[in-house]
Amino acid sequence: MTDFLFELRSEEIPARMQAGARDSLAKLFTAELAKTGLSAGEIVTYAGPRRLALIARGLPAATEAVSEEVKGPRASAPPQALEGFLRKTGLTREQLTERDGVLFAITEKPGRATAQVLAEAIPAIVRAFPWPKSMRWGAESASTESMRWVRPLHAIVALFGGEVVPFEIAGITSGNVTRGHRFHAPAEIMLTGADTYVEQLRAAKVLVDQDERAAIIRERASALAAEAGLELVEDEGLVAENAGLTEWPVPLLGRFDEAYLDVPPEVIQLTARVNQKYFVCRSADGKLANAFVCTANIEASDGGAKIVEGNGKVLAARLSDARFFYETDLKTKLDDLRPKLEKIVFHEQLGTVADKVERVARLARWLVEEGIVTESPSRRREGLGEGRATGDVAGGEVPPPSPPASGGGGLADLAERAAYLAKADLVTGMVGEFPELQGLMGGYYAAAQGEDPRVAEAVRDHYKPVGQGDDVPTAPVTVAVALADKLDTLVTFFSHDMRPTGSKDPFALRRAALGVILTLTESGVRLPIRASVFERVIGWEDPEYGDLPAVRAQEQNADEVAAIDAEIAVRASRIDAKILDFFADRLKVQQREAGVRHDLIDAVFALGGEDDLVRLLARVRALQAFVTTDDGTNLLAGYKRAANILKKEGVEGNQSWTAPTYTLEPAEADLIAALDAAEPKAAQAVKAEDFEAAMAALALLRAPIDRFFDDVTVNDADPAKRTARLALLARVRAAVHTVADFSRIEG
Repeated sequence: MTDFLFELRSEEIPARMQAGARDSLAKLFTAELAKTGLSAGEIVTYAGPRRLALIARGLPAATEAVSEEVKGPRASAPPQALEGFLRKTGLTREQLTERDGVLFAITEKPGRATAQVLAEAIPAIVRAFPWPKSMRWGAESASTESMRWVRPLHAIVALFGGEVVPFEIAGITSGNVTRGHRFHAPAEIMLTGADTYVEQLRAAKVLVDQDERAAIIRERASALAAEAGLELVEDEGLVAENAGLTEWPVPLLGRFDEAYLDVPPEVIQLTARVNQKYFVCRSADGKLANAFVCTANIEASDGGAKIVEGNGKVLAARLSDARFFYETDLKTKLDDLRPKLEKIVFHEQLGTVADKVERVARLARWLVEEGIVTESPSRRREGLGEGRATGDVAGGEVPPPSPPASGGGGLADLAERAAYLAKADLVTGMVGEFPELQGLMGGYYAAAQGEDPRVAEAVRDHYKPVGQGDDVPTAPVTVAVALADKLDTLVTFFSHDMRPTGSKDPFALRRAALGVILTLTESGVRLPIRASVFERVIGWEDPEYGDLPAVRAQEQNADEVAAIDAEIAVRASRIDAKILDFFADRLKVQQREAGVRHDLIDAVFALGGEDDLVRLLARVRALQAFVTTDDGTNLLAGYKRAANILKKEGVEGNQSWTAPTYTLEPAEADLIAALDAAEPKAAQAVKAEDFEAAMAALALLRAPIDRFFDDVTVNDADPAKRTARLALLARVRAAVHTVADFSRIEG
């Protein structure tokens, strides 16, 4: 077995593309070899700023001879069919093999030298390489047929064992020559093979292994900070980026003027990271220190003093710009910036950011006034607030739209105020420079202008969570604004039928839904996920509802208002199903990591009307615990047997139950008695949201159902018995459905 070394040396490859390039190279190489029946024992790839390399270990010297068999026509087929097959295969009739009356063309293909296979495969790999962005260069670039690469390609190394694999790509001939570090070892290096590749380049001050470079940066940067009595702010993305920018990484610690620490620490860190690729440090008290770690690509004779000095000057200039933006922004109140939001289009069909702010403010206030978001977490878990019982919405009743109530005071005023200020920082200089800081800078500016701390916190955190693992807001004002912002986005886009399709989600609606799910489940807020509830506050400002809201606002006749409300409710219900389905899908994805089965979420959603995520997840978790027990497994089996019989007999929905007048069989009487006991217990437990108790009540049905199927003939010859027993099974189905639709449960 022999090893193969392949290196493509070019001008600087962007750091962000290197990991993907390694994966692509390995996949393309494996696929090309597979076409010839070859496979490597191991494939290792390396990427750096000036080279992309692959080592394939354990390749045979040649491919094996193979026999190819092509099925032809039957021996008795017309002459025309035989002639066509012979032309296709290039054989004569005598060279065909007959088996069971069918003709076959069998050809032997001799093995080929692996070097020859590689010489054909590598050019195909290079020309098909999927760089995110690529370019043409030189005189040949005048033709659109010229080769494209991420940056101008300088040299190719291809060694099978110690021998060069000869081929040419875009005028570049393969060989065994590479170069080391641009400054420390710029001379040509004659490579001897895969086994010595890494060490030969190490001797030339090039670390080809990206993981080794990353480890050096990570460990040395942390050590430098520790030596200075500081702690490095860890940033694995920055480690990888610096590893992609250097061939011989040398971390160095520098300092900047303490006066810049008046700027928010996030601004300093982002300035250092984005513009300069520097790490920052914390002092012992956890605050940001006036220190940075840069990564040089050279061992300087002065120990890096000049490099640190130069980098410090560049960082100081950047921090000076950041401080200018910050101090300039502080001179203008957020309220005075709000009119500028009218000039920013949120979406061409959904108006401006100012329009969105108005909707979000109304909805945030409504969430508080309805008692959905409260100061007390325990209050949130008790229900949906005064005048809105849990069952009203969960049972499918659509509340009529009405304008949000005025007044409210306290928490409602704070939520509305925070919502009005939440987007104002979008027109500040700092967010213009660093869009990643939106929300965060608004929080700083709100605090600086004397807003209530709860308002400033809500402005800062209302975008959260932006993904799985991000901090989830739990402060009431923040929860109200964060929910209102995301729900407004979801409902308005859904009402205009702009939903995610496949992998495309240009408006980040999946992220918004995940944010709503995480916020509700973490804070315990009891909110019905129904478009109709939100639309009444958001304002019905879309073509789906026409001018009905305006007509309703002017109407004085109570009957006419009721009729308009009914029409609006019907139209809103068209969005309800889409919203609920979308949340169900997002919930399954989010809960998968927590080990919750998707079929159980389907089983609860399938009941219809269950749109309180806190209650839904409590029901799902109790269901998951139950179905893994013997009682749960056997009840599920009994339920499915009953459901299959009912389906076969065409018994749909709930059937009215009357006690049979004939003499009951013992197993039949036992099941009726068990249902009489279990049904009220389960219903009461569900009403109290004690789903474990509801499952325990249903578990009482397990043994009676088993005995019923063992001892009772459902499809009795007596029509009265048959009808009564089917109704009894329908009663079993309905009892189980108080908790979940067991037909959706797998197993």
